[in-house]
Amino acid sequence: MSERERVRGVPPQQPSADGRTPKRLPPGGQRGGPFMGAGMPAERSMNFGPSARRLLGRLRSQRLHLVAVIALALVSVGLSVIGPKVLGHATDLIFTGVIGRQLPAGSSTEQAVNAARAAGNDNFADMLARMDVMPGVGIDFAALGRVLLLALGLYLAASLLMWWQGWLLNGVVQRTVLKLRADVEDKLNRLPLPYFDRQPRGELLSRVTNDIDNISQSLQQTLSQLLTSLLTVVGVLGMMFWISPLLALVALVAVPLSVVVTGQIAKRSQRKFIAQWAHTGELNGQIEEAFTGHELVKVFGRQREVEAAFHAKNEELFQASFGAQFISGIIMPAMFFIGNLSYVAIAVVGGLRVASGTMSLGDVQAFIQYSRQFTQPLTQVASMANLLQSGVASAERVFAVLDAEEQTPDPVAPARVTDPHGRVEFEHVSFRYTPEKPLIEDLSLVAEPGHTVAIVGPTGAGKTTLVNLIMRFYELDAGRITLDGVDITAMRRDDLRGRIGMVLQDTWLFGGTIRDNIAYGRPDATEEEILAAARATFVDRFVHSLPDGYDTVIDEEGSNVSAGERQLITIARAFLAEPSLLILDEATSSVDTRTEVLLQRAMAALRSERTSFVIAHRLSTIRDADLILMMENGRIVEQGTHEELLAAHGAYHRLYQSQFHQAVSGDDPVALPAGSTAG
Repeated sequence: MSERERVRGVPPQQPSADGRTPKRLPPGGQRGGPFMGAGMPAERSMNFGPSARRLLGRLRSQRLHLVAVIALALVSVGLSVIGPKVLGHATDLIFTGVIGRQLPAGSSTEQAVNAARAAGNDNFADMLARMDVMPGVGIDFAALGRVLLLALGLYLAASLLMWWQGWLLNGVVQRTVLKLRADVEDKLNRLPLPYFDRQPRGELLSRVTNDIDNISQSLQQTLSQLLTSLLTVVGVLGMMFWISPLLALVALVAVPLSVVVTGQIAKRSQRKFIAQWAHTGELNGQIEEAFTGHELVKVFGRQREVEAAFHAKNEELFQASFGAQFISGIIMPAMFFIGNLSYVAIAVVGGLRVASGTMSLGDVQAFIQYSRQFTQPLTQVASMANLLQSGVASAERVFAVLDAEEQTPDPVAPARVTDPHGRVEFEHVSFRYTPEKPLIEDLSLVAEPGHTVAIVGPTGAGKTTLVNLIMRFYELDAGRITLDGVDITAMRRDDLRGRIGMVLQDTWLFGGTIRDNIAYGRPDATEEEILAAARATFVDRFVHSLPDGYDTVIDEEGSNVSAGERQLITIARAFLAEPSLLILDEATSSVDTRTEVLLQRAMAALRSERTSFVIAHRLSTIRDADLILMMENGRIVEQGTHEELLAAHGAYHRLYQSQFHQAVSGDDPVALPAGSTAG
């Protein structure tokens, strides 16, 4: 693996069983900027309980609003629960009026009961004895009207309170998700570069966007319903036992059956939801990679392979999504079936009790309503199982980001460079990306203030790693690096990096104007300072040929300016930042010779009176360097000026001859020593 791939964040690929490196489609070059990476993390099995409790625990900051939500829900559900009992009384008024009109006027209720018994109609007599009926008198519409108005008022008040509760809960959920997004953003800023080396950008974006959106929807759709459903179950259960303990016990038989059925179904759908969101993240990463490298895909004619890889992953996502939704979708029909069984049992037993005179018709009617109200929340809770499973699965993926190991914190009492000159010293530095593969071992070097230090060597020698260590993107395994005598680990990272300017081969411009991109190096710069930096780095030459000048908006890919112009803008950005230490990583390798002359002049202005590290493959660009370091296998094998190293006829001389002799004569390049062509 090349060192340039390391700085771009491309992970090493493991060889397959036959010893060959597996193919990746499309090739993973630049991924969202020079320091973003790829790699697939292992998915942990989901633990629903702890993850759900942790997700709900994030609501604590909204406890006052939650108390109001619960209070409103209590009152709203209480009013809703009283409603069926009031309507049951209305049913009794109607039924009593109908029966009373059929009885002889002028007789008493006792006389009507005795007459019924004398006629051998004992069941009717028992029912009549328990009714407040007046023979010969029909329905009392005035009393019925008052009862119905009371029921209407109860339901209207319950609806308004429920709306208010939903409004408050919506604010609770959105503020919680807002805080979660902010926490994830802060966390990403505290994560070390190796974390991004192991994460595809599409997968990480899926966690930060899709998964958080799914959490928001899950909380929004389930919290209110869960709260209302649980309170309704408790309230309705109380009313059911008050009306008829026997019928209440009949209704409760459905509860354990519902719990068992829901639990079994949810257990099987849980794994499917985990797979669904994992495949979603992987597919996002694959799509992002394919579209980022679409030009390369077309150049090498790999569209069919990319499409095949997409269809394979898309099919995996389809299978997981279909399985998750199908299995969880069984819950609703199962709960309806159990609810209907309960309804039939209540209707039969209730009818018998009305016929025997032990219950009024209104109580049976109210109880049937309560039985519906009792099973409906259970059904709703069961139907939300897929939302809960999906939301908690997303929460666990987001928590995996929040739980990732952070970079070592900055020192509490940081050291500062009081007399900046730009002197950099490596003292017995050792570093490796993976424990089993050493890269840099016991490296020592000094870059004097104002000098230009060129670092050359074959791919994989450790050149880019050196500048990554100076920027403290990675932590050393041994030794130390000092800047003007101060150990960089004793400094704050922003202080250290604020003293360093960096220009990379892969230009990275942000959406915005050319002026904004230059000012990114120092946001508080004045207009005159921005223009001065542009003139010093020859940006001013081509900007005036653009219709909008410095207000020209750079598109997402930076395709409305040439590669050389993009590089000049990045150099101007570094120039404006006025760093004391400068790092140039193959900043001219991707442009034509004419543009390279401009870039070299711009970089000469940028390097003026600054300590500079220049990483180069084209040795023609570093002949005037004050010090050239020739690296092989993580070690400095030679150092000196260009003339001194050529005269030594060592590794640098062979590398120089391999470039220029081949360019002139067309012969095969001179063979380099073993191990010097690591890729």
